[in-house]
Amino acid sequence: MPHDDELSLFMQEVADVRPLKRDHIAPQAGTLTPTEAQLARRQAASAGPQPQDMLSMEAIPLLDPHDIVGFKRDGVQEGVYKKLRLGKYELQASLDLHQKTLREARVALAQFISDCEQRDIRCLLILHGKGERSTPRATLKSHVSAWLPQLPAVMAMHSAERRHGGSGALYVLLRKSDRQKAENRERHQKRLG
Repeated sequence: MPHDDELSLFMQEVADVRPLKRDHIAPQAGTLTPTEAQLARRQAASAGPQPQDMLSMEAIPLLDPHDIVGFKRDGVQEGVYKKLRLGKYELQASLDLHQKTLREARVALAQFISDCEQRDIRCLLILHGKGERSTPRATLKSHVSAWLPQLPAVMAMHSAERRHGGSGALYVLLRKSDRQKAENRERHQKRLG
């Protein structure tokens, strides 16, 4: 009877165990202060929707790894868009999304666009890769191409020139900040006056 043997062994092992007399633990005197991580979580929870929350994780049409992608908001001049398309603007910042999951890329992209907007950076390079070996193919490329037009700061985007990554990268043009608009008006008034 193996069951009886196990039970008798167990009873021998716990023979000297005694119940606790008091199982209530009194809190320590003084106030407990939250950790930095707890404070960060509280702030994030109370901050309301984050920029990445605007970016849909829903199924989107998948692109081919070699597709050329482009987008331009109303009001963006054709000359400006052409210059962006041809990679003639100075690239002021870049973000590499290779090896990131869709969720990581979504957060990184939204944060990057927000940071650039706050720093008055207008012309960006986003490296997403072609996705020839991903399953399904071009997943990250397809999502990044769908996400960028959802961000109000993005005025235009286009697949990069070969020297900057070709169809595995995007040039992105952000809207001008109020400060940049004021400087532009001032510059044009001086030229006219």
